[in-house]
Amino acid sequence: MTLVKTTKSRRLALSFAATDVIILGLVIHFFVPGDFASLIADALYTVMVYLVLAVILPRAKRAWLALAAFSLSAVIELSQLTGVPEQLAVSFPPSRLIFGTTFSALDLVAYAAGAVAVFYADTILSARLSSSLSASGTQWRPTQPE
Repeated sequence: MTLVKTTKSRRLALSFAATDVIILGLVIHFFVPGDFASLIADALYTVMVYLVLAVILPRAKRAWLALAAFSLSAVIELSQLTGVPEQLAVSFPPSRLIFGTTFSALDLVAYAAGAVAVFYADTILSARLSSSLSASGTQWRPTQPE
């Protein structure tokens, strides 16, 4: 299997995963009440950011993707201290789903948990794919440096 083909396969799998995470996050956000559900949705937000970054940069190191996903999520959360996302939500309500409206330090913990979870999930799933391809006699060339 060539590097180009594995990169395309990775991008396709990541795209499907991102779509699933977005749907799950929206379902939890709109239909599951409570603070715990909100934290799960926040963690899924960072998972989605990781997946989108990985689609764009399929050869980037997983640790970098996780750190970038957490950092972007944290910057958006910290921007809520300025009041700008809240004002934006008044003029364009769907922006609330991306930028939120009120700061919560607990959200930063959820983002960190999401980044760690997706890092390990990506690592484990990629290793399983590698071993299953090796077992089938297909040459495996990872799309990411380890």
